[in-house]
Amino acid sequence: MPEFAHIHLHTEFSLLDGVGRIDQYIARAHELGLHHVAVTDHGVMYASLAWYNAATSAGLHPMIGMEAYLAEGSIQERNRESYHLLLLAENEKGYRNLLRLASIASLQGFYYRPRIDLDVLQQNRDGIIATSACIGGPVAKNFLANRPERAEQYAGLLSEIFGPERFYIELQNHGIDLEEQANREMIPLARRLNLPLVATNDVHYCDEVDSEAQELLICVQTNTTLTDPKRLKMDSTQLYLKSAEEMNRLFGDIPEALTNTIRIAEMCSLDLGFKGYQIPHFDVPEGHTPETYLRELCTTGAMERYGTADGAVGERLDHELGIIDSMGFTNYFLIVWDFVRFARERGILVGPGRGSAAGSVVTYSLNITGLDPLKYDLFFERFLNPSRVSMPDIDIDFADDRRDEVIDYVVQKYGDDRVAQIITFGTLKAKAAVRDVGRAMGLGFGDTDRVARLIPTDPKMTIDLALTQVPDLGSLYETDTSVRELIDSARKVEGHARHSSTHAAGVVISRDPLVQHVPLQRAGGKSEGDVTTQWTQEHLENLGLLKMDFLGLKTLTVLGKCADLMRQSGHDISLDDIPLDDPKALQLLRNGETFGIFQLEGGMTRRMTIDVAPTGFDDLIALMALIRPGPLVLAPDFIARKHGRVPVEYIHPKVERILEESYGIAIYQEQVMQIANVVAGFSMAEGDGLRKVMAKKLPEEMATYESRFVQGAVEHGTDPALAKRIFEMIERFAGYGFPKAHSAAYAVIAAQTAYLKANFPVQFMAALMSSDLNNSEKIVVNVSECRRAGLRLLPPDINASTSEFTVERDAQGVESIRFGLGAIRNVGVGPVEQVVRARGDQPTGQYASFDAFCEGVNWSKVGKRVAENLTKVGALEPFGERAAVLKALESGIGAAQQRQKAAERGQMDLFGAAADGSATAPSKLPDVPAADSRERLAWEKELLGFYLSAHPLTDVVGDRIPVGYVQSAELAERPVNERVRTIAMVVDIRRITTRQARSMAIVTMEDLTGTMEVVVFPDTFDRVKDDLVADAILEITGKVDRRNDDVQIIADTLSRDLPQFDVVQVEPERAVSVKLEISGNLWDDISLMQQIDNVLKEHEGPLAVELRIPRGTRVARLRSRSRRVEWSDELKQELEAVLGNHAVELVTAAAGASQSFAA
Repeated sequence: MPEFAHIHLHTEFSLLDGVGRIDQYIARAHELGLHHVAVTDHGVMYASLAWYNAATSAGLHPMIGMEAYLAEGSIQERNRESYHLLLLAENEKGYRNLLRLASIASLQGFYYRPRIDLDVLQQNRDGIIATSACIGGPVAKNFLANRPERAEQYAGLLSEIFGPERFYIELQNHGIDLEEQANREMIPLARRLNLPLVATNDVHYCDEVDSEAQELLICVQTNTTLTDPKRLKMDSTQLYLKSAEEMNRLFGDIPEALTNTIRIAEMCSLDLGFKGYQIPHFDVPEGHTPETYLRELCTTGAMERYGTADGAVGERLDHELGIIDSMGFTNYFLIVWDFVRFARERGILVGPGRGSAAGSVVTYSLNITGLDPLKYDLFFERFLNPSRVSMPDIDIDFADDRRDEVIDYVVQKYGDDRVAQIITFGTLKAKAAVRDVGRAMGLGFGDTDRVARLIPTDPKMTIDLALTQVPDLGSLYETDTSVRELIDSARKVEGHARHSSTHAAGVVISRDPLVQHVPLQRAGGKSEGDVTTQWTQEHLENLGLLKMDFLGLKTLTVLGKCADLMRQSGHDISLDDIPLDDPKALQLLRNGETFGIFQLEGGMTRRMTIDVAPTGFDDLIALMALIRPGPLVLAPDFIARKHGRVPVEYIHPKVERILEESYGIAIYQEQVMQIANVVAGFSMAEGDGLRKVMAKKLPEEMATYESRFVQGAVEHGTDPALAKRIFEMIERFAGYGFPKAHSAAYAVIAAQTAYLKANFPVQFMAALMSSDLNNSEKIVVNVSECRRAGLRLLPPDINASTSEFTVERDAQGVESIRFGLGAIRNVGVGPVEQVVRARGDQPTGQYASFDAFCEGVNWSKVGKRVAENLTKVGALEPFGERAAVLKALESGIGAAQQRQKAAERGQMDLFGAAADGSATAPSKLPDVPAADSRERLAWEKELLGFYLSAHPLTDVVGDRIPVGYVQSAELAERPVNERVRTIAMVVDIRRITTRQARSMAIVTMEDLTGTMEVVVFPDTFDRVKDDLVADAILEITGKVDRRNDDVQIIADTLSRDLPQFDVVQVEPERAVSVKLEISGNLWDDISLMQQIDNVLKEHEGPLAVELRIPRGTRVARLRSRSRRVEWSDELKQELEAVLGNHAVELVTAAAGASQSFAA
């Protein structure tokens, strides 16, 4: 029986048109005794390199190919007609041509799919073997279309292009009538033209049983169901990896078609082993080599950073530069230095570092990173280990709104043919697999949703894991056959590649045109967009290509915007000069006020911040490590030791110096390296090797390292038994350690954001909101934080607002945030910037009237809907009441458009009048009823996401909550189980089905001071469910509860039948606001209050005095019952002499804010 080689095979990377995975094919090939197997995905080479590496490692002979789409005619023509054509790389030249063909198909020939044509084939034919492919190929398809002359013409043309020895007529037999019909025509054709025959199976999956999964994937791709009679489907269940015996039964009467598969396989010989690093050469000034130039840059930078390049600094530089030179990475560091230099010179914020690169004095001297590795005991070998040869990996954070400028610079410098972004693949995760497969199976949304909801939202979650972790899901699987069928079907496609997209940060840079090394395409596999690779970053690194991560970090954008706002407000401060251990910033963190603080604003991280209670920058570095999944297990012990609840003990004096900063716990990887160095005499490179082996828990290598460690420790004066205990100690910690270099670099950004929020809260929150302009949900959350912090938010104003949030100071010097027009929904930043630009062209820099607004704006670039939405939120109130302005917009804009068009035609005279003399008199706003309160508030809620000018509750209770009712802002201070009563409005209702199949709800409610969560258990829900509707105003009674540090009300009653209140609208009162940090020491706090009172009584006047006392995430506000004062600069200065800068301001007193104090 003839041997057989599979030369026509599709993986999951034929995106939703192939089920088989590389590992599955390899395992099945071994089972069937198949040695030669090719991968030929549709139109792309996504899987080629991964297949080559995996199959080679498994002892198979991999072939690389592609089932190309051959255009009917030229790829320049927009013609959807195309054929399939199978191409295989015979040798390295053919492989390079295949890369080029795949790239041309996607970059130049894409029209619905990536295409090549005969001319392109002719130019890139060498080293390629071709077959006529399936019944979609140029020969079979034309025969089946009753165009035999065209079929023969294509066979002849392709034979001429590739040569008669390298073009095969392909035969397939999957039990499809059309195949049999085509074969009857193609076999005689091959004999007549003297072309060789080859038999293939059009493999799309491993086993016959996988055909169902194939059909499911097609339904997912085409958004159809299995029961749809018109859906696209495979015509056979035979598209699996068949054995040689099965293929012999199908084609035994044509033995040469089988033996030719082996002939082709033996012709295909490729060696894609590592060929060295492909780092581009960096042009250096005349008289320099790359090595001398890098040294000069480092020496100059060290002088600026340290004031010297001698001593310890010089020794460290020599050490690092020696390793860099010996490993051949000098050009790498010059390339990174160059684009970081470009960014800094253009004012693009660059992060202080990321990952282990912050441990290098070279990167610090080059201004690539911003943290002194000598000061913080960071080690170069954690970043670049000479005994572990691999490309350096310097990931750079840039302000996310200007990251693309840096990438553009790199493209211009090295050439657009040598730079590309990197592909990534979206996969069917557990939840998505269940939802998509449920839809494909024709299940109702509810049936699918109840299963999908039970799967935890976690990127690493799998269906199998969910079945073991979620009892309700496991129970449904065991008891409900429809659920079992759904889950079993979803398992078959879970994890499959679904679509291609662009890696968030990855960019590859090559010394040669990239197409010589990697196939290229447009982003997302489309006809337009940025150029990306067809291979993922790990495969590019294996090729020795230079891969860089240009990361966009929103926090850097926030810092930049905040710095700009501070300068505009007269606070000229450099971000580099921000102290990393500012007392107010650290106090803010200890209070848990982590909203907007880099890396610390989540629920768990906020709790951890409170528990750690950082008192210095070292604590902040530790905190950045402890919030990571690995070191998280060390957190309780760290916290207990830090606060003295557990004694800190050290196993050896040499270890004490290293672990002192972390209270005797090795939370950093660098500490493991240090202990190995100090105790056992390991070099730092050897210490890094030990750390890596310990983290991976490799038993044989661990035993070798333990022996070396104990021996080295004994040689350095340590008792053998103690040496073994030290080794066991660091072994226990090593699996959890985190790079200190990364923690320290990110701690810098956390410290900067905390400093700005603590000392310049108005500018910080304005910057934070400006960075979220396109995310209305985030804007709403940010506004809530402003209200919580007592910051004043001014409404949008056509003559005061810009597209972003800005800071304004009133006559008394009080700073407020002006709402940015770009954050209004359905307006857009572009049109807003047109409106603001036109305002700047007005004689006074403002729109003097409604007519001036209509005439000034270019309505060909700004839609009428923009003006309507600006009006609805009150931005045009300088011109009149909202309803009147809204009514006038139609005629006002229409008339302005006519005059603007006339002006373009030259039909206006010098004074703006129409050339025919028609009048352009000022408009008078129509006399229409004013919009009532509910209509205005509805507009604000729709377009802003929150109520700005008032709240629906004010119609019920006025501006102050009635006595005896609690507000959301007070809940955090109430003890658990206290019974409370409140009035609030329903914002969101999340219904939940319990295990007993009963309904309950978690209701988000909003009052005058913020939002709260109300839990409605089934018994209560059954009574009140009709009242639980959006925007309903309810009276709630219940008890206070806490879950994971979140405060809730467990409801007893909810009712729309509200008591009658005397609605009193209270004019906003001005008050002197004093921020007071309570120390917890009774006598110190009494003394401080006495000092404050002594100042207040010297400045008696009409204004109330309000103390703001941070308590966790809340701020308690207390109103003085006896003291009222006169505002003055002297009062502010005297109080801040006691309390510190920025502790005193003049504000609008918080509604209902106050408990009171006797002062």
